[in-house]
Amino acid sequence: MTTYREAGVDIDAGEETVRRIKPLVRETFTPGVLADIGAFGAFFEPDFRAYENPVLVSSVDGVGTKLKVAFRMNRHDTVGQDLVNHCVNDIAVCGAIPLFFLDYFSTGKLYPDVAEQIVRGFAKACKENGCALIGGETAEMPDLYERGEYDLAGTIVGVVDRDRILDGRRVRAGDVLLGLPSTGLHTNGYSLARKVLFSHFAIDDRPAELGGETVGEALLRVHRSYLRPIQHLIRADLAHAFVHVTGGGIPGNTVRVIPEHLTFEVNYDAWPRPPIFQLIQRVGSVPEDDMRRTFNLGIGLIAIVPEDRVDEAEQALEDIGETPVRMGFVRPRS
Repeated sequence: MTTYREAGVDIDAGEETVRRIKPLVRETFTPGVLADIGAFGAFFEPDFRAYENPVLVSSVDGVGTKLKVAFRMNRHDTVGQDLVNHCVNDIAVCGAIPLFFLDYFSTGKLYPDVAEQIVRGFAKACKENGCALIGGETAEMPDLYERGEYDLAGTIVGVVDRDRILDGRRVRAGDVLLGLPSTGLHTNGYSLARKVLFSHFAIDDRPAELGGETVGEALLRVHRSYLRPIQHLIRADLAHAFVHVTGGGIPGNTVRVIPEHLTFEVNYDAWPRPPIFQLIQRVGSVPEDDMRRTFNLGIGLIAIVPEDRVDEAEQALEDIGETPVRMGFVRPRS
């Protein structure tokens, strides 16, 4: 006789995981949530009374090989935050407010302690961004992952008024690029970063450039949410578009909101490059072009603002504790 447990799937561990995460998930619930955890589907009743023509905005993403750093550090409470904040930013730059989030967690062997840490990260970021964690899938799939490894993905849904969608159509020649700082690599460029850094350092080494941080700590810095500064500028009508700097770096993402008849220029000397990027480039002899196309280089969000209101936009951001930097401009394509 062969049992499911002997085949590699532990139903008891799954039930224990659900027991642990239920209170964490419930803490994220907003008034629109209609069903508790465990239903076959997640129900959400949106309140669209503040919208004239509401449009739903969705996005799906993963954490990528940053997870490999979490495995080596045996720290799992940050990657859930990374995933939620990345998804929030992707719809926030479209002008949307997040409504709810769903996660997918798959692993070769389910450890309730690890799952609880991950979901705690989901819940923390969902609460900070005002969105509900309304559902998810936990899959134990033996033989598919190395021992102790897992993968994460998330889906987010938000809402924006149709007339207030930000997709680049409002961008004009002369607009100024205002950058907001990242906390580190966020969730992109980890395949290159790991290859370079772990060829020269152990995960708990403290290179002088990192100011006391270990390599692992610097790489696990949480991908920040930009929802607050984005909405702050939107409410004051101070932005024509936003750019979430992810895979492809500043050039590969900014071009996504620039109309075809326009182009843009970036002054990469306009802000100090954070030490983690300097370290990667130095020890890996990484070409500058690769650095620019792979990493955010210290700028995680770009607000494209009207030239005649750039001072006002800078002040608005500084009023909420941000440190914007004028990093470029939009011009006609020659």
